[in-house]
Amino acid sequence: MNGRADAVVIGAGIVGLATAWTLLQRRPGSHVVVLDKEDGPARHQTGRNSGVLHSGIYYKPGSAKARNCREGKAMMEAFCEQEGVPFERCGKVIVAIDEPELPRLEAILERGKANGVACERIGVERLHELEPHAAGIAAVHVPEAGIVSYGAVCERLAARIAEAGGQLRYGARVRGLRAHADGIVIETTAGEFDAAQVVNCAGLHTDRVAALAGNRPPARIVPFRGEYFLLSEEARGLCRNLIYPVPDPAFPFLGVHFTRRVDNSVECGPNAVLALAREGYTWGDINLRDLAGTFGYPGFWKLAAKHWRTGFGEVHRSLSKRAFAKALQRLVPEIRAEHLSPAPAGVRAQALLRDGGLVDDFLLQHEGRMLDVCNAPSPAATSALAIGATVAGKLLEPDISPVRPSWTG
Repeated sequence: MNGRADAVVIGAGIVGLATAWTLLQRRPGSHVVVLDKEDGPARHQTGRNSGVLHSGIYYKPGSAKARNCREGKAMMEAFCEQEGVPFERCGKVIVAIDEPELPRLEAILERGKANGVACERIGVERLHELEPHAAGIAAVHVPEAGIVSYGAVCERLAARIAEAGGQLRYGARVRGLRAHADGIVIETTAGEFDAAQVVNCAGLHTDRVAALAGNRPPARIVPFRGEYFLLSEEARGLCRNLIYPVPDPAFPFLGVHFTRRVDNSVECGPNAVLALAREGYTWGDINLRDLAGTFGYPGFWKLAAKHWRTGFGEVHRSLSKRAFAKALQRLVPEIRAEHLSPAPAGVRAQALLRDGGLVDDFLLQHEGRMLDVCNAPSPAATSALAIGATVAGKLLEPDISPVRPSWTG
């Protein structure tokens, strides 16, 4: 047994690290342990993030996403300034390509204003001043959107946790959880850990970790791979900062877009295809257990029945660089397939309900001494410090009820 901890956080992605760091700030001297099965922090969703500091323009006013994104962005920028992590408020444009997209563009603008985002509608002339190579008949300009390396943020968070007396234990895959009178024992490949409270920030494996404790998350994680390309050096000038399409409201994905990163490379994508493993970063990554979990879930088939045409289109773009380039040409017509070279893919842990509905907001579930972060999709990285503050606040409440309802917001 590795001693008694006040709290154990499972998962060293950005949300888990932000939670641990906040707990140590709120209660200096407490014993907080972060466990992760990998050999370091941010090896999955966080480390494969596109690095955008989201403004909060897309999200329903009053939602957990909207509130946490606005608060979290300010907190993340302050943290980066304090810690010397490079970031930049470079601005973005959300572009309407044709007339049918204008009402959706206007709706995004209104959401942004309702959420307190500095944004404005601009015409073609101003669009071309900002992004000379972008197509479109109108756009929304969001000057405060930015870019950062979330991997670098996690390195600083991990360092701060260690400096504050927290423990980071890598190579510790969770195998079991068992409750006792005054805590929970976490069984891992690195031994057993006893904790007064546990936070499950296991990302792609959150629902499985919750199940080990006997908890029933309201949704199952279904993995979707997002594939990216990098623009060649000769083509980087086609995108100055961030160019996004008007998103389809039926999906939680924002569509293929262009992102300048903090190293000045330009990434374009992603598509969204079903991953054949929860850590399936290529078509060759296949896990039969993960596939059985997806295909045996009624919610997946209900989603597939509703959106199979879109799904086939995403697969086609995945298998054809030319088709991917064609999708990008809607935003930047000068793009050619030869401008594109493969970049590392990411896998999104999408929470899916049994009725086929995609959980679109952040979702926490607090039962007894364990809190599960059941759904933390984009903009979770931007919002991480705000989410961590919310989770820490729930853990530090003096009363621990035996069961608490699911929490969204």
